[in-house]
Amino acid sequence: MKAPSWRRAVLKVGSALIAPDETGVSTKYLLPIARFINECRERGQEVVIVSSGSVAAGRKHFHFEHKKVPVAVRKAMSAVGQNEMMGYWSRFFDSPCAQLLMTHSDLRDRARYVSIKNTLNRLLEHNILPVVNENDALATDEMKVGDNDNLSAMVATLVDADALFICSDIDGLYDSDPNLNPDAKKIPVVEQIDESIYSLAGGSVSSVGTGGMRTKVEAAEKATSHGIDTYIVNGRKGETFESLLQGDIPGTLFRRQSDPISNKKHWLRHTLVAQGEILVDEGAEKALIENGASLLSSGIVDVQGDFDRGDAVLVRSANDTDAIAKGICQYSAHELMHIKGQQTEDIAEQFGYSPITEVIHRDDLMILEDA
Repeated sequence: MKAPSWRRAVLKVGSALIAPDETGVSTKYLLPIARFINECRERGQEVVIVSSGSVAAGRKHFHFEHKKVPVAVRKAMSAVGQNEMMGYWSRFFDSPCAQLLMTHSDLRDRARYVSIKNTLNRLLEHNILPVVNENDALATDEMKVGDNDNLSAMVATLVDADALFICSDIDGLYDSDPNLNPDAKKIPVVEQIDESIYSLAGGSVSSVGTGGMRTKVEAAEKATSHGIDTYIVNGRKGETFESLLQGDIPGTLFRRQSDPISNKKHWLRHTLVAQGEILVDEGAEKALIENGASLLSSGIVDVQGDFDRGDAVLVRSANDTDAIAKGICQYSAHELMHIKGQQTEDIAEQFGYSPITEVIHRDDLMILEDA
């Protein structure tokens, strides 16, 4: 089976490939990957690298005997390892490389999100190879994406890629755990990601990286919903990249959805983290789902959580536990508690000012698929 053609791709390289022995960056697995990237670029195909491994690369500089490394030490490892890792990537290519370090807070902020998108596009236009990584040296838990599988999907969406290649130390998705079942069969193509696919995703078998199969499936779901074909392939095998260059599928291909969502809707659903919930009545639920309406204060029954204006929130039916939508709220939780259930004209009369008509405008609202 032949792989779909592509114009622009994001290629994610995991820690187990960057520093497999935790003794610094190694060329053991990186040279075939670099040759693949060079060949693609010679063909006129654009590539963005999402590279894990800064912590693993920097570990050798710290004499820390305990297995559990404190957060502050990991950040320091990342700071020194990032420099070493970029040095290796730069030596692999004749054209210049550019480093972009980001956190989840950069991606959540719409202005910074667009700024990153513009920077990446300008780099690609000038034949400069972007190398993206999470800013592990500075990011707090609240700011982190947490794994570079999901970060690579967000970057693929940012640059409107056609393909996402997740290179790891595994061959693809199997119908059972190949470490436990010698008869496990690799699944060559996944047409639709659902709970049955997630049930096949186990934990990480790598002691170096943080991403297991589940995070790879999560990344595939994010990317395919934006119209991006996603591949999970074994980056330890040189023949993997020969097969990809020949147009074959050496791992598992998750096919892109035929009706991808817009960039902004994708950002809203997959990048923003909900800070609270708004419970609505049946009339508001019907207006949102069937009529594509904005959410008004009159349909709000209750408010849960502590959020500010401009935060993302989930919208849930008061009669159900499942969220029906996600959107950017124009009011804080405190303000909504005072105006819930009221008509706009009544709010103006009670508080003496003209309120924002929509609590969540329909342009800032994403109906969830299972609603």
